[in-house]
Amino acid sequence: MKLLNVLLGAVAASSALAAPAPDAPTPTTKEKRAGKFKFVGVNQSGAEFGKDTLPGQLGKHYTWPAKSSIDTLIGKGMNTFRIPIMMERLIPTKMTGTVNATYSQGLTDIVSYVTGKGAYAVIDPHNFGRYYEQIITDVDGFKAWWTTTAKIFSSNDKVIFDTNNEYHDMDDKLVFNLNQAAIDGIRDAGATSQLIFVEGNSWTGAWTWVSSGNGASLLNLSDPAGSDKLVYEMHQYLDSDGSGTSEACVSGTVGQERLREATAWLKASGKRGILGETAGGANAQCIAALTGMLAHMAENADVWMGWLWWGGGPWWGTYMYSM
Repeated sequence: MKLLNVLLGAVAASSALAAPAPDAPTPTTKEKRAGKFKFVGVNQSGAEFGKDTLPGQLGKHYTWPAKSSIDTLIGKGMNTFRIPIMMERLIPTKMTGTVNATYSQGLTDIVSYVTGKGAYAVIDPHNFGRYYEQIITDVDGFKAWWTTTAKIFSSNDKVIFDTNNEYHDMDDKLVFNLNQAAIDGIRDAGATSQLIFVEGNSWTGAWTWVSSGNGASLLNLSDPAGSDKLVYEMHQYLDSDGSGTSEACVSGTVGQERLREATAWLKASGKRGILGETAGGANAQCIAALTGMLAHMAENADVWMGWLWWGGGPWWGTYMYSM
């Protein structure tokens, strides 16, 4: 928890850059810790584990987030939990099929617990643009998957829908079409008040958002519920190749450096973003890089809505980024 306290302290300090309006209500402890961001939280892994064993067995191949951990993190000031799932477990065999009742109940239970605590639950199909390991090309089927899924949570305003985790090595037009299909399917389900997080190609990296073509290819996504309900989700790790596979960070300033282009794009395009995954090792250089990155985001909180740490969950054990 030491790293978590350092990060939350950095955000709280950066929030002092902007004084509240004279008539603003006194912020709660959680709001003070979250600083200027609407969303501050942790990815809560487990339900996407065992992807090579489908459907898999609960408690053996996959698990659900621990409610006790969620309580602890909420107590630390977190207010958002991204819950990775497997598309194939929720709706098996074909995307136009029906939900698996057991897996659906597990997801509903943890979402209800999180949102019942007043926090946000981000439903994240952690599939990398694949279904049963095949690139999703059935755009209508993808829309149907999302319509079925969104109906379950259409009345819960604390739910956020993340179209899919880290599309990669796909045609840019296909990624656009899948994102648009997800948006349309969610709204068709009657979920018209919730935010939708859209992700880009090339692992949705912030540092390559412009150079990869995401900035151009995803610019014209449209939401029938209003453009203010679309948020562009990017991910950013601070090791040499940005993969999040090393405890070492390139430098103490790499975080803010890797976000600058994405920040400029958000401002120029009139869009809002969130860092849906970020992490670094528990060492002085990474802490400097992370706190510098969060300070940059706080200074540009007109376009950055927040950040989510990777990762949390009961099965991470000694994983280097485990919260």
